[in-house]
Amino acid sequence: MASIMEDPTLERHFKGHKDAVTCADFNPNCKQLASGSVDKSLMIWNLAPKARAFRFVGHQDVITGVQFSPNGDLVATSSKDRTVRLWTPSMKGESTVFKAHTAAVRSVAFSHNGQKLVTASDDKSVKVWSVHRQCFVYSLTQHTNWVRCARFSPDGRLIASCGDDRSVRLWDTSTKHCINCFTDYGGSATFVDFNSSGTCIASSGADSSLKIWDLRTNKLIQHYQVHMAGINSFSFHPSNNYLISGSSDSTVKILDLVEGRLIYTLHGHKGAVITVAFSRAGDLFASGGADSQVLLWRTNFDSKSYQDVLQQHSRRSTPDPPPHLSDIHPRIPHLHHPQPTAIQISRTVADTQSTDPHVIELGQAIHSNSLSNSWTRSRPTEEPTDRHHANGVPTRHFASSRVEGWTGGESARGAGRQTGADKGGKGRREEEETVQTHPLEVLSGHPSSLDSTLRHIVQQLDILTQTVSVLEERLTLTEDKLKECLLHQSRILKEVRESGQRPRSPESDETDGSPVSFT
Repeated sequence: MASIMEDPTLERHFKGHKDAVTCADFNPNCKQLASGSVDKSLMIWNLAPKARAFRFVGHQDVITGVQFSPNGDLVATSSKDRTVRLWTPSMKGESTVFKAHTAAVRSVAFSHNGQKLVTASDDKSVKVWSVHRQCFVYSLTQHTNWVRCARFSPDGRLIASCGDDRSVRLWDTSTKHCINCFTDYGGSATFVDFNSSGTCIASSGADSSLKIWDLRTNKLIQHYQVHMAGINSFSFHPSNNYLISGSSDSTVKILDLVEGRLIYTLHGHKGAVITVAFSRAGDLFASGGADSQVLLWRTNFDSKSYQDVLQQHSRRSTPDPPPHLSDIHPRIPHLHHPQPTAIQISRTVADTQSTDPHVIELGQAIHSNSLSNSWTRSRPTEEPTDRHHANGVPTRHFASSRVEGWTGGESARGAGRQTGADKGGKGRREEEETVQTHPLEVLSGHPSSLDSTLRHIVQQLDILTQTVSVLEERLTLTEDKLKECLLHQSRILKEVRESGQRPRSPESDETDGSPVSFT
């Protein structure tokens, strides 16, 4: 059997989110991991053993994207509440809100110098923001449907974006023009990113494909079809030699880009894998999924060349071997019955989180209620788009986009959803046990529950005020039209009275045919 130094290994699992994990990113200092969730919270996990984790509450809806700034002093999050927040990952839990999108924000990313943010939204636009001035800069608006993801190139000269219009667009940040558009997708384009050198972009699709283009020639150079369902996220290794992808088929795939081969299939999540991310050094990677867990993996496979790993695996392909630890593509026939072709996860992996940190509950009651209400309100009846449901994915139907099946989102094309009632009593008990077993320190963007309640009331009053204003405007328009009609009618009557016209006599008609005038 292969050495554990060659195969990726599961280091830790983080439990604390109360719903699906939708996004994750490593701090450049390699000491922290951030994750966002359908439960509307941002979690900052400390990678040191027995260190506390922190929950930041502030968003009013599902968090869809998260990223650390290049120097690690800020965390940006995007949300379906139409806002972007900049957090200072400290005990104060402070955040700054950016508002300009008119629909759900699907992704957020820093430029590599940390001075700009780029966001993608369901309002069909890509927007760029200034971090230091905390203001909107410009929009890119040629997408014709929801935009799922947008990223800066390493040198900041380009932006890549993709969305439900089945296109991947490349933008010049100096001219604000779209300089290229790739459209050969059979479904929604779900995720896009540059490699670390900026010479290539990759994009994934709801049709389970992953494509890589060389920007120097604008040609498709690699095309992978290794998943059984839509790909939700992927991440380039810093060396550009490897790429990991997460899919609704419950697996994480590891690709060797030099050899153009699938080399590992990892099973660890119960349900869709929604997000994957390499650390800045590439020695670790994280995956998050619909099972509310974040799994931390040690890479290992980059320590030896692909040929060495392939040779090691070929030596154990006997007629009756133990379960394979790798899934090498293309596969060759085996003489034995099919065996699990994936890394086998040990369920006894030690959880090194702190056992008894002090728990500060701030605004949790309001937060839980709003989550439940939002989940119920935001699930219309729609047609399913992703019929692949591989490996026994439980409870929820996982749709084509990165967070659709677990955020209650709706697609412009329509996507199948289930209600938030999927979680039974057992699921709720498991969540309660998780909180008790792995207590977390909770940091809130709101000072108190009362303050949160008052903010909610004020928001509702604002909506009522806007509604009344619209009604008053329509009433005023109706009154103006009615006055105009009355004035027009009175003008006609006045003209008739002033003309003094009377019927013509028969005698005048018989003589000269001209009307008779009476004085």
